[in-house]
Amino acid sequence: MELARRIDRVDWAASGWEELAPNVGRVRLPGLDCTSGLVVGEDAALLIDTGSSLREGARLRADTRALLGPGRRVTHVALTHPHFDHVLGTGAFAGVEVYGAVGIDVVFERGADELRADAVRHGVAPDAAEEAVDVLVGPPHRVCGEWTLDLGGGLTVLLANVGPAHTGHDLAVLVPGGSSGRPEVVFCGDLVEESGEPQAGPDAAPRHWSAALDRLLDLGGEDAVYVPGHGSAVNAGFVREQRATLAARFGVS
Repeated sequence: MELARRIDRVDWAASGWEELAPNVGRVRLPGLDCTSGLVVGEDAALLIDTGSSLREGARLRADTRALLGPGRRVTHVALTHPHFDHVLGTGAFAGVEVYGAVGIDVVFERGADELRADAVRHGVAPDAAEEAVDVLVGPPHRVCGEWTLDLGGGLTVLLANVGPAHTGHDLAVLVPGGSSGRPEVVFCGDLVEESGEPQAGPDAAPRHWSAALDRLLDLGGEDAVYVPGHGSAVNAGFVREQRATLAARFGVS
């Protein structure tokens, strides 16, 4: 398998990505404003979420190859939750190690028709949705509690199963900070949204959402950068405010 190998500087802006911390960046995909993130270590590179179609996945594959440099590619993928706009590009990343919250594989297997229909309802062409769902397989690595990934060069990333909340299978990704002032970065999936109100569909667990946000805040702390599934990066104060809004909306403490 090709490895990410050491990268002294990632030129995020050249590919239209946003730098969040050294060797940590993200892009806001057009249309649904869905976030995809990239964490680069000396030996491996982790992509967080893969977009809404194989075409978006291919775009992310091309972007990440350009960011990582010749002979390097994404080696790991983490899926924050099983909604089409975050997972249907996964088939574009053959040969990578894919991670998701425990049970996400069952959603992919039993909920394929709904994934396809939801994608079409939101503007994905029917044939593109069909193709992406057909090649989507359940992640072989399923996170029950926490899972640590060693990306090399002293960079470890924590995958934390923090659901159920937005869905029954919510995974957060924590990139630890450093003594040099590097901030913690927390990829929140759609547990946090900045460009619109958080969406609670039929697969949501509203009464557990506040606890999931408390867990995010425990993971990242006061000074972390919190990356929503949709919208601009936010701070801990925004997450607390959204927690209060959701608690009032769902009638929980």
